[in-house]
This record gives sequence, C-alpha cells and structure tokens, in this order.
Amino acid sequence: MSINLKSHAFASNPLRSSHPNSDPSSSPTSALDALKSFLSGGDNESSAVARVLPFRKGRALARSSVSTSNSGPKWILGWVSPAKVRGIRAESFVYLGSDPEEENGIVFWAVDVSDAADLELGHGGDGYGFVDLRTLMIATDWTDADAMGELAIAGHAGALLEWHKTSRFCGHCGTPTASVDAGRRKQCTNGSCKKKIYPRVDPVVIMLVIDKENDCALLSHKSRSSPRMWSCLAGFIEPGESLEEAVRRETLEETSIEVGDVVYHSSQPWPVGSGNMPCQLMMGFFAYAKTFNIHVDKAELEDARWHRREDVRKALTYDEYERTQKTTAFKVNQICKGLEGAQISSADLNTGSRELMQMFVPGPYAIAHHLISSWVHDGVNCIHQLQPKQLSSLSNL
Repeated sequence: MSINLKSHAFASNPLRSSHPNSDPSSSPTSALDALKSFLSGGDNESSAVARVLPFRKGRALARSSVSTSNSGPKWILGWVSPAKVRGIRAESFVYLGSDPEEENGIVFWAVDVSDAADLELGHGGDGYGFVDLRTLMIATDWTDADAMGELAIAGHAGALLEWHKTSRFCGHCGTPTASVDAGRRKQCTNGSCKKKIYPRVDPVVIMLVIDKENDCALLSHKSRSSPRMWSCLAGFIEPGESLEEAVRRETLEETSIEVGDVVYHSSQPWPVGSGNMPCQLMMGFFAYAKTFNIHVDKAELEDARWHRREDVRKALTYDEYERTQKTTAFKVNQICKGLEGAQISSADLNTGSRELMQMFVPGPYAIAHHLISSWVHDGVNCIHQLQPKQLSSLSNL
C-alpha cells in the first residue's frame, strides 16, 4: 500500500520566524533582549512567555507517555522554562521562532547543555530523557501531523546547535566567532574581518535509477547499512555542478550506469546526516538509465542490483514499518523513564519482522522510501500534493 504524507519528515516546521507583520515582542532581537534580562536576574515575566528545548551531545530532551489507544507510547519535546537553564549565557541560545497558534507570543529557543553538569534534566525518574534525532525520527508516528511537527522542530534546533559547534572560528582568518541575530548567524570578532557566517546546508541528490523497458529499479546496499537494506543512490553536489549533472555523475561513478532524463520528485531536510554535516538537503529525482551493465565502485557501495517492481513492492510492507515505529516509541518511553540507559542501536532500528524478509527499503521517514514507493505504485506520489514533474530548469542537457 502507499503511505501518504503531507510533507517529508523534518519538513513543515510549525514554528514561525519573525516577519514584518509579526508581534514585535517575538522578533529575534526583542526576544533575545527579554531572555538576557531574565537570565541576568531581571524581568521574571519573560520566563512565562519563553520555552527552551535543551540538547545534550546532539540529543534532544523528550518526554513520553503511554497512549490510551492501541497506537503505543507517544513522545513530545521536553520544553522547559528558562528558569531551568538560568546558569547558561544568553549567547548560547538559538532562536527557533514563535507559534502562530499562540496568542500570548510564546517564543521558542534551543540550547546545548552538554557542559552544564549541574542541570538536573533528563537523568531518569523525572519523565524526561535525552534522545538522539534519528531515534526520534523512527519513533514518530508519520500519520500524526502534530508529531511530525515536533520532529521538524527538533531537527531544525539540532541542526542549528550542531552548526554552532562547528563554526566557532572564522574560516577566513581563524579568529573566534560570536553569535548574532539571536543565534541565527555568526560573525567574526576580528575588527578587520567581520565576516558574516550563515548556517550550513549541504546539498545532496538522491535518485531512483529506472530501467523503463524492463520495469526495474536500481537499488544499492552499503556495508554500513543494516543487513538486507536496499536504497537509492545518493551523493553530494560538487561546486559548479547542476543538479542533473550531479545525478548523472554520481550514478556513473558508483555503478557505471549512464543516465539520460532526470525528473524532479521532491526535497527533504535531513539533519541526521553522518559526519560533520549538521544539515543536508536531500533533493530527490527519478533518473532514466541509458545503459544497464552494473560495475560497482566498492569504495562507495557494497552492492548494486536491478530489482523488479513486484519484488520491491513486497519490501514496502506497511505492517513492518508500523511495528518498527511502535517498538522504537516504546524504547523512547523507557529512556524517558530512566529504565534504559543506552541509546537505541542501529540493529534495533531494523525492520522488526517476525520472519526475515529478503530485502527492505528505508521507512516512511526517508525521501528514499517515497521515491521507491512512487515508482512501485506507478507514479502515484506518496507526498500529498507533490506530483513528480519535469521542471524546465531540470530538463535534459
């Protein structure tokens, strides 16, 4: 069956950044002034109109409760009052926005508390726990719009905080940088440089390569992936390269397959990328093969094969994804109760089938799933109101 979403995981953040028609009190500058006043022992009223999302070592504070329905536990973000983090400098906070549904102008912040050992947060027994974003992603009920909104906020906050950690020094002159504009950018403190630095986004193309004549799709397996996990090809865009060129180059480099037409599908922010890349933007495409003999670059992939549509259809088993989501949500619940000290391992995030399937593909939280599912269901796009289309700017060169 096709899993329909209004938007990809980590997209459609419900918090709104300031714009000309916003309440001036919730603008980044005004909100930061109020936060500074409170943290320095001044205006206590500021605490009532601000909420803070703490992170520790890249993990967001969450809390979980058992649902009264059969859907299993549900997690929500562990927002706290600024009073809980009063010992942290205001310059360490990053502005996330305000909730357009709230009439009292509540402003939302994120802060890294990794070095604040005296803070009593998420140590077990208080119903809160620090959980990594990838685990929260898999534990999220993708049919719940509110839960998907919480995930998008966590992804945005985590990406900003990670960027702050990796941009402590100016890349031009090496001088320390300072947070400005309520943490939404940074600036070199060298008076003769003053270089402005903006949050980093790394563009990635991800493509489902299709053999139209034989009704097959090219899927790859990486050694670091879960056993039996097959997915789309993907790669970073190089400087001076168009999106179509990146699709064709990456496919040729990794599998020796030549690609002709490139058709845009959709895009997804991906703040759970590996390495020192705090936020990637995944741009998804269908790519139509002109050659079909595969020669795998073993430095990039463990294997790549053509898969028939019906075989891939069997891997898109809704019950398996639902079971994995509920199992992971239960483990998040255990973490928040302090009953499980370790974070969830990659093995725990495998599809939880009672019988081993020959293959499976990434879950509904990943754009790869929707590229594959759209093709399997003969072009029915699984992202609501996002139909694959040939853009004039993405035409075959």
